[in-house]
Amino acid sequence: MTNKQIETRIARVREMESRLDRSEAAIRALDEALTGYENILDEYRTLEEYYGSFEWRDDFDADERGLLPEDLKRGVLSEDAVYDLLTEHKKLLIRMSQLVHEFQNA
Repeated sequence: MTNKQIETRIARVREMESRLDRSEAAIRALDEALTGYENILDEYRTLEEYYGSFEWRDDFDADERGLLPEDLKRGVLSEDAVYDLLTEHKKLLIRMSQLVHEFQNA
């Protein structure tokens, strides 16, 4: 084996080791993110049901009439915050589905 071949081999092993390190870190981060996501699914579903319900409408109206404290955090009563979250969630589900499909067909 020539020095050039050995150098090429060493460079390839270094590159693959770097890819291994980055892949391990990304997969570990994804695993942690999915665990966090799984842990809030019930909360998310409850929020999804609340948004647009009679309770939400009543809470929204109460806020509009000034019946809720001014210092109360109320992003959930904005018409955009929850809608934007639901839309982003749907986009992420589609993205994850596409990734699974691409991986299975690779």
